[in-house]
Amino acid sequence: MAHPLSGADIGTLRRVMGQADRIDRRGRALGIWASVLGRLPFTTLECILAGRHLPKVEEMAPPIFILGHWRSGTTHLYNIMSLGGFGYVSPLAAGLPWDMFGLARVLRPLLERQLPEGRFIDNIPVTPTSPQEDEIAIANMSPLSFYHGIYFPRDFDRLIDRGLFFDGCSAGEIEGWERRFTYLMRRLALHQGKQPLIKNPVYTGRPAQLRRLFPGAKFIHVHRNPVDVFVSMQNFYSKLLDEMALQDVPDNLDVDATILRVYARMMAAFEEQTQGWGGPDFVELPYDLLDREPMSALEQIYEGLALPGFDEAAPRFQAYLDSISGFQKNIFRRDQAAQDLVDRHLGHWVEKWGYPAPARAQG
Repeated sequence: MAHPLSGADIGTLRRVMGQADRIDRRGRALGIWASVLGRLPFTTLECILAGRHLPKVEEMAPPIFILGHWRSGTTHLYNIMSLGGFGYVSPLAAGLPWDMFGLARVLRPLLERQLPEGRFIDNIPVTPTSPQEDEIAIANMSPLSFYHGIYFPRDFDRLIDRGLFFDGCSAGEIEGWERRFTYLMRRLALHQGKQPLIKNPVYTGRPAQLRRLFPGAKFIHVHRNPVDVFVSMQNFYSKLLDEMALQDVPDNLDVDATILRVYARMMAAFEEQTQGWGGPDFVELPYDLLDREPMSALEQIYEGLALPGFDEAAPRFQAYLDSISGFQKNIFRRDQAAQDLVDRHLGHWVEKWGYPAPARAQG
């Protein structure tokens, strides 16, 4: 598993590789092709056998989606709530979405030894049972994914916008993404047999689409001070581009402009599409509450979404919280330039959620 794309199907890999004007990190690319071709007979067999047993969308328990811009605390909430008896995306299901029933199980001991001790971007521990975003899986199943912009940064903004907002996509391409997405959800439902809990910041800009695809779905939105998000996103892109890019990163890549542009557009779409939403299908909370009083935040979520089982799950939640009490979060300095950029471009969201105006930097 030389790279996340090592878990792709051959059709998706052909399309995403074919759109690149060049590959600079050829060793990684060769490892990806070797993995995909080596898996091909097993992947094909699994698709045939598993396809006979997949539930229809209407037969599935409606998912619970955790939404929020990257670096807003969604992973922390996902890690806690995954202990509440929900289904979720495991590391093997994220990396090998086409092979989760067969090859992933056979190779599980080997693959689990390859897991990093912590995530590249924030050192949050990764274990064989750590819940993962489904976007890595989507990037292995569809040519429309946010991650393709990171894999191929010479076409960074165009691929990011296609993966996030479907810019330039035909109706057929969007329908193709929806088929692959619902297919993944059906595979996860068969794999775990529980109500799925899905966390993916990408979906923050398209809640209406999720509600259309999964009537009865529930939504949790976590927001955080945009200044903290901005400075953390600078680290996010730096780490992921270094680890995952198959091309040399262009010197003129303006990551700061992308962060600000994507945040504003994503949150504007979220605000418009969720207007009038409320319980028992939608709750919203600040990251500060989740960080400061996590059990209170969890109780509010369960009550707001009318979810059963809080009292039963509470000891597991608390045990997990106790286990990470000494975890040292990344701390990023808010310099004056970052504060000024956020104030100028994202001031609406600072005001909307009642965050204090950025303090003037000292010195």
